Amino acid sequence: MPIHALIFDFDGLMVDTETPALQSWQEIYAEYGVTLSVHDWAITLGANAGFDAHAHLVALLRQRDPQLAEQVIAARDTILARRQARKDELSAPQTLLPGVAELLAEAHSKGLPCAVASSSSRRWVEGWLERLGIRPFFATVVTADDVAATKPAPDLFLEAARRLGLPPATCLVLEDSPNGIRAARAAGCPVVAIPGAISGQVPLPPADLTLPSLAHTTLADLQAIFR
Repeated sequence: MPIHALIFDFDGLMVDTETPALQSWQEIYAEYGVTLSVHDWAITLGANAGFDAHAHLVALLRQRDPQLAEQVIAARDTILARRQARKDELSAPQTLLPGVAELLAEAHSKGLPCAVASSSSRRWVEGWLERLGIRPFFATVVTADDVAATKPAPDLFLEAARRLGLPPATCLVLEDSPNGIRAARAAGCPVVAIPGAISGQVPLPPADLTLPSLAHTTLADLQAIFR
C-alpha cells in the first residue's frame, strides 16, 4: 500500500537523548560501586515505564550492603533530582541526528504529512521540536499525555494516524527502539528500524526495513520500497 504519511519517534530517532538518559543513571550507580547495564536498561527504550532505575539500584545494594541500600531509599527524591539535572545537562548539546532534517524537508516539499508519536511527555517533545526549529514540519504531535498506554501498546501510532485522517497501513513509522517497533506493528503500520546509539546495542524485533541511519535515505527511496 502506498505511503501517505511519515510518523517519527522522537527520543533516539531524531535526537540522541537516550545516551544521556542512560549515562546519567550509570554515573549515579558508579558512585555506589555498582553498574547499570544496557541490557537492564533496554526495557525503558521507547517507553516511559517498565523499569525503576532507583529500585534496581536499591536491589543491587541490598545484596552487598543493606545499610547503604536503606540510605539510598531515604535519599530517593534527592537522587532522582540529581539524575534529572544531569540528564538535562548531558542532553542540552544534542542536535538532530543525520538525515532527519533532510527527510522532513523533502516530505514538506512533496506535501506528505508528518507526525511525531513519542512515549515522552508533551513538554519534553514540544520543547525540543521548538528549540530545534522543526515543529512546523509536523501536522500533529502525539505524546504520553494524549493516550492511555504508551509503547509497546499501539495507542500512540493509532492516535497519530487518526489525527492525520489516514489508515495506519499508509503511515510509515520510523523507530529506533524495541518497544516502538512492537507498537508500530501492533498498530498495523509499516515500520523502518534505525537503531540508535543505545538501542543498537540490544536485539530489535523484526521490522519491515532496517537502516543504519537516515543519512542518505530519501523519501523517494522509502516510497519506492513500500509502494
